[in-house]
Amino acid sequence: MDNLNLVSVGIVRNELKEATVGYKDGVFRVLQQWGGRPKLKAIVSELIISEQFTECLDGVEEFSHILVVYWANKGDDAGRNLKKLRPAGRDDYPELGIFATRSSVRPNPIGISAVELIERKGNKLEVKGLDAIDGTPVLDIKPPHPYFDMPPDVKLADWMIKLIND
Repeated sequence: MDNLNLVSVGIVRNELKEATVGYKDGVFRVLQQWGGRPKLKAIVSELIISEQFTECLDGVEEFSHILVVYWANKGDDAGRNLKKLRPAGRDDYPELGIFATRSSVRPNPIGISAVELIERKGNKLEVKGLDAIDGTPVLDIKPPHPYFDMPPDVKLADWMIKLIND
């Protein structure tokens, strides 16, 4: 496989200063550490986009939400070779391949979050609900597209529906 060259287009600034992410219990411990889903979804972050990419933001304020792609560089690298795990580290969920989960432990620490866009001021975006730690590099920003990001006929696994409702 070829090596890829990525460019950070910006950085995340928020109150989430650290997280303990391990391959055994993954995101569930992070959510607990940050106060659970409701608190995490309420956290306001600032995306500071590099001046050279400010022009790339033109028109983004027309959207209520954006997709933020980021490099989760502050996680635990110990589990990067892990192939399977139980979602949220729970024994009552099936053991699944990493690509069938939203675990932060992946071969590449790439994260993606759909967030509410509150405001744009020049090269800064204020967003709500980003699950990235302060100092996280931003790789890309895209507007959501209903046909590509969540087609109307999406089927979720039973375990994911249970996890969402827990």
